[in-house]
Amino acid sequence: MAVLRIILTIVFILICIALTVLVLMQEGKASGLGAISGMAETYWGKNKGRSMEGTLVRVTKYLAISFIVIAAILNISRF
Repeated sequence: MAVLRIILTIVFILICIALTVLVLMQEGKASGLGAISGMAETYWGKNKGRSMEGTLVRVTKYLAISFIVIAAILNISRF
């Protein structure tokens, strides 16, 4: 059981580092204010989900979910 806890702790630390890097790589939401002037109707605005930014958002969501799950597992195993 101790080996599993060590492995989960290492994975947890790697997820924390990856989450930090991914959040820092993302663009600010202030750049979305171009919708007022009609910039959202461009090709880039329509296909943002397939772009690098969309991929970063999707990976960040998955890492955040795994962060919460592993944190809960590590907390439960203390009792």
